[in-house]
Amino acid sequence: MNILHVSKAASFDLQISNIAPDKSISHRCALFSLLSDKTSIVRNYLRAEDTLCTLNIVKSLGAEVKDESGILYITPPSCIIEPPSILDCGNSGTAMRLFMGFLSSCSGFFVLHGDKYLANRPMKRVAEPLRNIGAKIDGRKKGDLSPICIRGGGLKSFDYKSPISSAQVKSALILSAVNSKNDMPSIFSEPELSRDHTEKMLKGMGADIRCESGKITVYPNKKPLQPLDITIPADPSSAFFFAAAAAVTPNSKVTLKNVLLNKTRIEAYKILQKMGAKVEFVKKDEKYENIGDIIVQHAPLKAVEVSENISWLIDELPALSIVFAHAQGISSVKNAKELRVKESDRISAVVQNLKLCGIEAAEKEDGYNIKGGEFKSFKVQSFGDHRIAMSFAIAALACGGVIEDTECINTSFPNFIDILSKLTRVE
Repeated sequence: MNILHVSKAASFDLQISNIAPDKSISHRCALFSLLSDKTSIVRNYLRAEDTLCTLNIVKSLGAEVKDESGILYITPPSCIIEPPSILDCGNSGTAMRLFMGFLSSCSGFFVLHGDKYLANRPMKRVAEPLRNIGAKIDGRKKGDLSPICIRGGGLKSFDYKSPISSAQVKSALILSAVNSKNDMPSIFSEPELSRDHTEKMLKGMGADIRCESGKITVYPNKKPLQPLDITIPADPSSAFFFAAAAAVTPNSKVTLKNVLLNKTRIEAYKILQKMGAKVEFVKKDEKYENIGDIIVQHAPLKAVEVSENISWLIDELPALSIVFAHAQGISSVKNAKELRVKESDRISAVVQNLKLCGIEAAEKEDGYNIKGGEFKSFKVQSFGDHRIAMSFAIAALACGGVIEDTECINTSFPNFIDILSKLTRVE
């Protein structure tokens, strides 16, 4: 078990150009390369445990992957092969759920599994709509838990109204439709727009996907998609830890370079603005996605209620909870029950750990209330969740603290501690 000791930080003015590449887009680049018949070129792929698992799965399905001077060249197979072994998704729910959708449309037998934490995350939300269109999917607890076994091929079109807003559910269904052999289009809708990387990237590759009036209409491919030629921007969810650090540390400022500025990924920064922090977006590129710099500067913070666009905030809410704990008044999070089925039960983990920091916090079924206060030195658990571990490393900047079981940070942000060490002493 790795234990991280983080000392109290002084004020800082830092420019960060080596934030981890975007995790969501990295996963998708590897998987989407299988939808072409030509070599995809991917620069700045995230070399973290979860995304490397996705890359290994792509290899196991028959792709040839060359890594030349940090650039990936992914050549898809002429036909997806049945791997002789289990496909390891590591700690990544994104990988497991997206591959469930894609492999359900492929002829063959496949088994997806992951680590002990992923093995307890729900998969029924993807398995059930896929079964309803002809996929043969099974697993523990009637297909809700991995290992997930898939006998793919022969899917029907669908008109599916998802009860939850989830980019993973949406992406799984879109992939099953894009890669199916049907002549009929499929339609997907959700309560509110979730992260839209899948639609944008696949449309950029030539897929016939139409988004209008809250519905996504997907037409099956008549021919292979165009290959990717992409440089992956910095991950705004990873960058947000240091945005939070600047927001809560008096007289501090951070400039985050070359970050993805997709509107579904910067909602947490908008919350910082509502709370009083100074936040500036400087757009530089818009070929595949909007990309640019984000500048965050400390200012007195006031409490806020967060109840909308939760699917745009689901990864940043743990770090936002640290900001709430520095604000004047009581902040609340509502309509966020989805937090309970991430890498950990993030509602329980946030509240339990904040109390150990001397902060008043109350757990609700679908969120929590946090009263701003003064942090005291602490020792907390990560619960095997990389975002809980990194959020409380940022919390320690106010008072010093210890976070146990921090090896999980490597699943998404391998150089997090290196950057953190520029702000304070880390052991």
